[in-house]
Amino acid sequence: MGTVFSFDVRGGPAEAVDAAVAELRRLEELFSTYRDDSEVSRLARGELTVAGCDPVVAEVLELAAVAERLSDGWFSAYYAGRVDPTGIVKGWAVERAARALLAAGAQGVSVNGGGDVQLLGAPAAGRPWRVGVADPLRPGGLAAVISSAGAAELAVATSGTAERGVHVLDPRTRRPAVTDLLGVTVVAPSLTWADCWATAAFAMGSRAGLAWLESLPGVDGLLITAGDEVRCTEGLASWLG
Repeated sequence: MGTVFSFDVRGGPAEAVDAAVAELRRLEELFSTYRDDSEVSRLARGELTVAGCDPVVAEVLELAAVAERLSDGWFSAYYAGRVDPTGIVKGWAVERAARALLAAGAQGVSVNGGGDVQLLGAPAAGRPWRVGVADPLRPGGLAAVISSAGAAELAVATSGTAERGVHVLDPRTRRPAVTDLLGVTVVAPSLTWADCWATAAFAMGSRAGLAWLESLPGVDGLLITAGDEVRCTEGLASWLG
């Protein structure tokens, strides 16, 4: 997955965090496209079948197939004909770790993987989690602050060029996506899907991406264009705070 993970866990046994970290390391070994010996790399080279991989590999690929169908092909877990679930596995792994911590007894969980966050419960009674959305045109500035007030679970995922440069591909041309967008932030209950939808909407561009996000139930988005225009779904205002 090639990123840094951070945890803010309120309550629950300390060993649950150790177990979550160990599981994330195991998933990195399975899914890393930077490791020649990972199962995903071996699968891409044809040295393994999906049936011969750890069951979580099939789980992620099945979720990716759903994302591809729901995005009309704008999200894909394949690159140049080779399997590459990079666009879904980070969000899925973060959400998986967060839910394991909640199941272990935590009252509030925030797990951040490379800037994409899964929030569950609350940090304290009557207090919501808050996540800042970086402004791609103003280094160090915030474009918005998302609050989890009123939600038992919330995820915030961003796709764009500010942190990693051009890395989102147009799955139809297999080339870097050329759009008017600098960043797309998606707010949804599940980080697995928020991560996928942010990537797909970025590849679509601001007009089509905004319309598509509006069509998804329980999903809101903030889109920032290279022209410093901010476009939001109708329901985003309810998450600002």
